[in-house]
This record gives sequence, C-alpha cells and structure tokens, in this order.
Amino acid sequence: MARKPHFTLAGIAVAAFLCIFFVLTFRNQNHGTRAVDYGTESDYNAEFPLGKTPILVDDNLLHGAATAPKLENATLKAELGHAAWKVLHTMMAKFPDKPTEEDSSALKSYIHLFARLYPCGDCARHFQGLLKKYPPQVATRSTAAAWACHVHNEVNKRLKKEIFDCSKIGDFYDCGCAEDGEPGKAGEAKTQVKKGEGEGFTPLELDKEGLTRGG
Repeated sequence: MARKPHFTLAGIAVAAFLCIFFVLTFRNQNHGTRAVDYGTESDYNAEFPLGKTPILVDDNLLHGAATAPKLENATLKAELGHAAWKVLHTMMAKFPDKPTEEDSSALKSYIHLFARLYPCGDCARHFQGLLKKYPPQVATRSTAAAWACHVHNEVNKRLKKEIFDCSKIGDFYDCGCAEDGEPGKAGEAKTQVKKGEGEGFTPLELDKEGLTRGG
C-alpha cells in the first residue's frame, strides 16, 4: 500500500514528458505542414486591406421562399402595387451614378429581400421568378433604373397593362428630393434626370442583352 504514491508520481512525470515532447514537436514543424492553420489577424488584414474586405451576404437569406399569404382584396392589391413601384423607381432614380461596391451590394440585397417580404404572397413569388430570369443590374444609376423599368413592364405584360416607354423613366419618377445641402424642390430632380445634368447623371439606356447578366 505504501508504494502506490510512487506509481502515481511516475505516471504524472511520464504524462508531463509526453505533453512537453508533443508541444516542442508541433512548434518545430515547417509552416504549411500543420493539420490546421487559421492564420493571424495580420495575415487576414494583409490579404484583405481596409475597405477591400469582400462583402458577403447569406444567399439563403436573400433567396428564401416568400411566406406572405395571398392578398384577396383587389383594391388593396392594386394600391400596394402602385406604392411599391413608386418606391422602387424613385430609389433607382436617386441611386449613385458611380456606386461603391457596398452601394451596389446593398441595393441588390434590398431588391431580393423586397421580393421575399412583399406582403402579397402570389405577387412576391412571381417577382422572385422575374429576379431569377432578370437579375438586378446595379452597376450604375442608369442600369438600375432601366432594369427596374424592364421588370415592371414584364409585370405589366402579365397583367395585360400598358407597356411603359423606359426611355422616359427619368422624367416620370420625380421624387422632389433635395440635393446635398439644398432644399427639395419639386421638378428639380426631373429636370436633372431629363437633361443628364447634376451629380454626373448619365442618360438612361436599356441594355437588353445585359438584362439576364445582373451586375
């Protein structure tokens, strides 16, 4: 019975030796031969400098199934549609002409989430189908506005409504928004869009071949 402590101490000594041996062996391995190497924060910053970190958005979040119920009231459905298109077209009209990567990613994400959360189930699912066929174009203000007009016309075709002339989309949607540091005046935005003046706005051009590319 008196010898048991000696066996215990011997076991502890052997375990300590094995731990030290393992640590020293692991540290002496050449870089790249270890099973897992997650890198350091400095390594990550070197690969993705400030302002260049990739913008990642959960694809499942953007393209999840619409869950809103069908909107049976035709009057409310029409009013909702008019208001929704007003928001979308006005947003495109005020989108930066030369957006940053973050601007473009934000708008594209907004469009997909707008379709998913639209409070008319059948409308939402149809719009999601259009987004698969005609991915959002968000490279510039003009491409975004022209894309929205084209998609709107696709909805008009399904509903057997009049097709809108997309070359006039800049004149039609005037939000009356104020420019930076200037009070808002109705008609100012319309004039700038029409003439292509102010904030480097470029004339709207519908690139039909690019409608399925997104961007």
